[in-house]
Amino acid sequence: MSRTGPPATAPTDVSATPRALLSLRVNGREHLLVEGRDFESWMTLGHVLRERLGLTGLKLACAEGACGACTVIVDGRAVLSCLLLAVECDGREVLTIEGLASDDPVVRAFAEQCEPGYGTALQCGYCTPGFVMTARALLDRNPRPSRVEVIEALGSNVCRCGCYAGIVRAVLRAADLTAGEAR
Repeated sequence: MSRTGPPATAPTDVSATPRALLSLRVNGREHLLVEGRDFESWMTLGHVLRERLGLTGLKLACAEGACGACTVIVDGRAVLSCLLLAVECDGREVLTIEGLASDDPVVRAFAEQCEPGYGTALQCGYCTPGFVMTARALLDRNPRPSRVEVIEALGSNVCRCGCYAGIVRAVLRAADLTAGEAR
């Protein structure tokens, strides 16, 4: 029996197949990642930042967007990096807690708000990077938020130690530091 149709072709060399590239600008530095080597299309932004780029400040806790520990800023907006695929961030600007200056008003305010007797903004510290990044995005968007606006903005973050009053106070203090005055 004769076979009709196109002639059989040799197997394709997989290594010669062009791979997808992912361009991320993280904390002001350009990263060009290659699919199959540096990332896979199913990987979240949080996974790529922590496991591929070594930025361990963000925490991957719930993996379902329920705690806010993985919050980073993408193009000026606070996002949950456990819910965002890395490939969705191609060509975008990503800021992690490692990208904030040590004298950033939010970082300073959280550090100052851990003195005894004032209601600490951090206890175990696991949630702190997420709160700091959420607060930074809020203050970038609204430099003088009200207490209610701060509470609303922080609503997607969970502190298992219950430091909410101190965290709100720290964000309000960061707004004051940004404005160059004290409340």
